[in-house]
Amino acid sequence: MKRFDLRHLKNDFYDRMLELLDKQIAAEEVAIIIFEIGDFDNIQKSADVIYEAGYTLMNSIKFTEVDWTLVVKKVKPEPKVVEESAEVKSDD
Repeated sequence: MKRFDLRHLKNDFYDRMLELLDKQIAAEEVAIIIFEIGDFDNIQKSADVIYEAGYTLMNSIKFTEVDWTLVVKKVKPEPKVVEESAEVKSDD
């Protein structure tokens, strides 16, 4: 398990996060990543970026009033479940 502090990068931490996951984390190893919340959109975007890169987000929690922590495992994520809208057909 390795810990990476990306708070100094403010809202521009995504590329560095992926670089660290690619190069500093072994297969099936866990990384703890801390970033500054800034805009709350960063929280959802970081989860999306991790999933799209092929890693598993194990936890995403508020660390302090201004910081957020991600726990990421370097394994392929489970496929997202897509909910289909149920349409009701009437027999008129």
